[in-house]
Amino acid sequence: MQTRFTPLQLRNPDLAEADKILRACVHCGFCLATCPTYLELGDELDSPRGRIYLIKDMLENDKPASPQVAEHVDRCLSCLACMTTCPSGVHYMHLVDLARTRIEETLRRPWPERALRALLASILPRPLLFRPALVLARLARPLARLLPGRLEALVRLAPARLPRALPENRPRRFAAEGSRVRRVALLQGCVQTVLAPEINAATVRVLTRHGAEVVAPAGVGCCGALVHHLGRRDEALGAARAAVAAWSDLIESEGIDAIVVNASGCGTMVKDYGHLLRGDPEFAGRAARVSALARDIAEIMGEIGLEGAKAPRPLVVAYHSACSLQHGQKVHDLGRDLLAAAGFEARDVPDGHLCCGSAGTYNLLEPELAATLAARKAAAIESIRADAVAAGNIGCIVQIAKVVERPVVHTVELLDWATGGPCPPALAKTVPVK
Repeated sequence: MQTRFTPLQLRNPDLAEADKILRACVHCGFCLATCPTYLELGDELDSPRGRIYLIKDMLENDKPASPQVAEHVDRCLSCLACMTTCPSGVHYMHLVDLARTRIEETLRRPWPERALRALLASILPRPLLFRPALVLARLARPLARLLPGRLEALVRLAPARLPRALPENRPRRFAAEGSRVRRVALLQGCVQTVLAPEINAATVRVLTRHGAEVVAPAGVGCCGALVHHLGRRDEALGAARAAVAAWSDLIESEGIDAIVVNASGCGTMVKDYGHLLRGDPEFAGRAARVSALARDIAEIMGEIGLEGAKAPRPLVVAYHSACSLQHGQKVHDLGRDLLAAAGFEARDVPDGHLCCGSAGTYNLLEPELAATLAARKAAAIESIRADAVAAGNIGCIVQIAKVVERPVVHTVELLDWATGGPCPPALAKTVPVK
């Protein structure tokens, strides 16, 4: 694609990066076939290629974002299926993130939209605020049908019962069982610690059972992905710097073999820290090192190998490969292969490259389209007739659990169960265990 940025514009590192990305695009249209929003809406501007044209025009002509640009960029899931399909290697992720920042900085949205986005950015990354907010939302559930679409979606996010807090979700050190063969840091996360604290608990048990000391240092909160995809770059970089500082201190003082992430949306963000902080002289080197050490829990267990794994029950498991894992991190089959190695009959969900509609805050900001994508995913899952569904991302787990009539668990919960841990709570309610 030809671009016409001026030499002065190209002195801006963001525009120089955008120019490089845009020039890689050859208009082939392969991305259209794998873009969930284009497949649903049939609008070229709701495809990666269409959005690229809109972003190019906005950046190249130094325009403030228009409502039209915001509408079509907002509809992007950032599922990154287009990057898997693209034969030219267009780094769409970095381009759409630049566009979201530009929109946030130059477009004054209607006040209800601004208020909702500010609310999500303030509450979701902070468990101390998120938990009481869910309690209030749960109390409002009887009135959910009377609320506008987005507020209704927000209220319906609240589970009927909040799980109790677990020690594995607080900063601390967990000793390896037997001889320690490695030391890893664990990103405990934000939303996940409130909605599904058992995921971190299962992760700690699996790792320590396999000889890993697990350290969850203080100072690491939200990875920044939630606010990053809302275009709030300064907040996202602040979260990234805090995490990099905490992990770097740990790396330098004790040595860390890996930084383990069990929410793939967060993992994609952490693996991109080196890029996001490349222009920061204080953090660039340390951020690159952190990104190089980041591993999804499936990756680290693939490296370690499962010892003595035996499925307590011969379950058929529908494996949903989260977009942020298969497209964002290029880790596709590993979760399914680990489940098979643990003794479960693991089956890929048909059309697994298509997003479930969760996508961070997407199901709250674009509830109607997210619901359509969730319904498509549910139909694909039901076609397998599985006993349970496994996924590697908390957003996907919450989204899919709303639309299927079978338990949805994190992959690591099943690996923990198969290697001596307890039955996953969601599974224990529906599957009798001998």
